[in-house]
Amino acid sequence: MPQALKASLPRRLLRAAAAVAALIMVCAGVLTAAGLYAAAPAADVAVVLGNTVAPDGKPSPRLAARLDRAYDCYAASQCRILFVSGGVDPAGHDEAAVMRDYLLARGVPADRVVADSQGNDSWATARHASAYLREHGYASATAITQYFHVPRTMLALKRHGVRDVGGASPRFFEARDLYSIFRELPAIAWYAIRPL
Repeated sequence: MPQALKASLPRRLLRAAAAVAALIMVCAGVLTAAGLYAAAPAADVAVVLGNTVAPDGKPSPRLAARLDRAYDCYAASQCRILFVSGGVDPAGHDEAAVMRDYLLARGVPADRVVADSQGNDSWATARHASAYLREHGYASATAITQYFHVPRTMLALKRHGVRDVGGASPRFFEARDLYSIFRELPAIAWYAIRPL
């Protein structure tokens, strides 16, 4: 290999790495903006994704923020049904049951809250929520989760056949969001091509 070519190779690799890093940063910015500014029009069903339950059996602050956002949606008559979905954590807490109980305690009527305890991940939640919508003749949904997770959840609902999908997030921010934003990039790419 000629000496001049050897000398320019590190520079080209550095430029390529910088271009990849810039592309990742742009994608992270677009994802963040899409989640923060997602439209949340009136919908038949608000699909609320589960999250951590505290050792005392109460929703974590992050999960409580999602539930408060869902409550606001219901109280403003922006959604008729609150579909809460989550799995059972290693300590035995049923996220969906905890979410349902939280909303009932806030005054949402029991017949307006549907609990899905098999929503072990976002894909399963989207599959179960879309089946519920079809079975009950509903056509629209609003995904309620953290802002960085809204685009992937909306995509999953659309991929499972929900025609009209909006998104909403609580105004809740943590330092770990930075990690979560970058984690979402490969996850949303996978959801775009994942077989149904």
